[in-house]
Amino acid sequence: MQLLFLTAPVGAIIALGFAVILVLGILRREEGTPAMKAIAQAVREGAAAYIKRQYGVVAIFFGIIFAVLCVLAFVFNLLPKPVPFAFLTGGFFSALAGFIGLKVATNSSARTTNAARDSLNSGLRVAFSSGMVMGLVVVGLALLDLSIWYILLNQIYKAKPVVERLPIITSTMLNFGMGASFQALFARVGGGIFTKAADVGADLVGKVEAGIPEDDPRNPAVIADNVGDNVGDVAGMGADLYESYYASLIATMALAAAATAALPAGLKADMGLKMVLLPVLIAAVGLGSSIIGFFLIRSGERAKQSALLWALRRGTWGAAFIAAVGAFFVVRFVLGVEGIGIYFSVLTGLVAGVLLGVLSEYFTSYNYKPTRGISRAAETGPATVIIEGLSVGMISAAPSVLVVSAAVLGAFFFAGGAASFDNGLYGVGIAAVGMLSTLGITLATDAYGPVADNAGGNAQMAGLKPIVRERTDALDALGNTTAATGKGFAIGSAALTALALVVAYRNEIILHGASLDLSLANPRLLVGIFLGAMLVFLIAALIMRAIGSAAQSVVKNVRHQFNTVKGLMEGTAKPNYAETVHICTVSAQKKMILPALSAILAPVVVGVLIGLEGAVGLLVGAITTGFAMAIFMANSGGAWDNAKKYIEAGHYGGKGSEAHKAGVVGDTVGDPFKDAAGPSLNILIKLMSMVSIVFLGFVLAIKLF
Repeated sequence: MQLLFLTAPVGAIIALGFAVILVLGILRREEGTPAMKAIAQAVREGAAAYIKRQYGVVAIFFGIIFAVLCVLAFVFNLLPKPVPFAFLTGGFFSALAGFIGLKVATNSSARTTNAARDSLNSGLRVAFSSGMVMGLVVVGLALLDLSIWYILLNQIYKAKPVVERLPIITSTMLNFGMGASFQALFARVGGGIFTKAADVGADLVGKVEAGIPEDDPRNPAVIADNVGDNVGDVAGMGADLYESYYASLIATMALAAAATAALPAGLKADMGLKMVLLPVLIAAVGLGSSIIGFFLIRSGERAKQSALLWALRRGTWGAAFIAAVGAFFVVRFVLGVEGIGIYFSVLTGLVAGVLLGVLSEYFTSYNYKPTRGISRAAETGPATVIIEGLSVGMISAAPSVLVVSAAVLGAFFFAGGAASFDNGLYGVGIAAVGMLSTLGITLATDAYGPVADNAGGNAQMAGLKPIVRERTDALDALGNTTAATGKGFAIGSAALTALALVVAYRNEIILHGASLDLSLANPRLLVGIFLGAMLVFLIAALIMRAIGSAAQSVVKNVRHQFNTVKGLMEGTAKPNYAETVHICTVSAQKKMILPALSAILAPVVVGVLIGLEGAVGLLVGAITTGFAMAIFMANSGGAWDNAKKYIEAGHYGGKGSEAHKAGVVGDTVGDPFKDAAGPSLNILIKLMSMVSIVFLGFVLAIKLF
């Protein structure tokens, strides 16, 4: 069985190798005209300046936390000794994945535009190849980091028998995800503030006040907007799903060790090893399925959304089907006939992931009634657009919650939860692994969007033929839908992963010999639940306020340049793009600290002041409220965005009409919802669980109750 584990590092190397092949294929393509190259270079420079500053700020926080963890591990013996170093590797690989994805995306946008000069399918292939690099790098580096530590810990504890070694290894590895969680939060919050401040500033002054087109080169915020798409929706989303992927694997491995603890001694070692390694093997199957799915994606020359959407569906649904078939044979080989229930738990996660994507598409695509209803409401002004968009987002939370609830119950009972509670919990964890198994291609459908968006901006600013902009607009609109689908998937997987982490946290408390009263009559548990629900609103509000404040600075800068740069509006002078990028960068770095610290400190403070039951309640309240809130915000924002695009396509008066102006207002409100505050809640619910696990020993040592 130990040899089978080698499929993980081998799979990781294959994924990274295929990513290299895709990158070389992208770089072999031409960027186009000198104007196209200059625009792409400006975006690259802005993104590089931002990421350099962000990683510098994050490095300081990592240094502080590393020192704290070293003290806890080496001075007070409250943590396993490898944890501080694994914290650094988790953050490093997450940051590396985001950096690579960002570099590839910013080198792909002009090439996508140039490819779209030839055909729609060529543009799609370049943009999607860029997104696929992000997906493969995230999966490859996560599996590589996990594999290295598992092999290393096996060597460290090789003197112990397997039955003792597995709980120690999985319990230690459970502490490892905090580095990835930290990096994800900073990337998501900082990138979200940057991109939405630029986007809101560009839209309010450019499209609403000045009446100039989107991506007009006269708008000083247009380059910052393009930079923001990459730092927020490529690097930020990549870090988010890296964390989910990594956390789901290590949480399920820890649950496996707990599930086999009650088995007879003769079965414990063999079955424990099989159940611990199964999540990694399923991840390897999903990785191969994602690569196969990539080759299924093709489109014709019709720029219809339905045709393009089906082109991507062939890849994502094909990968899910192949993963489902492959997982059956893996489970059958590893666990035998008795493991068929575990297979259905995996299948439950896969199906739930597909359904969440379909639901997000229905509520955000302008091919369906909810988004068209928002476009129709625009005829009566911005107020009705806001009301209709809020209602669409709120309604969309209901079916998504039902899908995840059904998945949790199904996975629990398929895995034998009726007979063994711990086996059922393992089923919930393995369902999260199943949902995330095809992350390589699922993340690609999201990371592809910013490349297509930048390609459209490049076509507009470089003054290319209308047919090129028509093709890039088709790819961009598709990207909005797939981004909404990806966000639904990310939120659903975060909920399942967070549930697995909370259960693992409970098991860790029991392993430490601490008592835990989780009855609803316990006021500490109830207070914790209230605090968790409140924290979701608080952090979302802090992020929204940060975006509003940063956007005001951008708006003032854009207005100032419009009023003072002679010849700017006539097109004879260029705006100062770098100045606007700098404003967004500085604002994002300053304003991301308070929301991030709130999420990091809350579990420790509540655990110390209220007790372990309060900490568990905090996690439960944050998961339930955060999941529903994230779905609501993501789908409201996506629907507002596509409602505006539906009007721009010639409906209800088209571009420049009063309905269009109302649609732009709705889109401006929705941008912080879907691209900053909403996605940050995914990370919040996982990060809090990770922090609780890592600092459990510290909380036990000084808690007041």
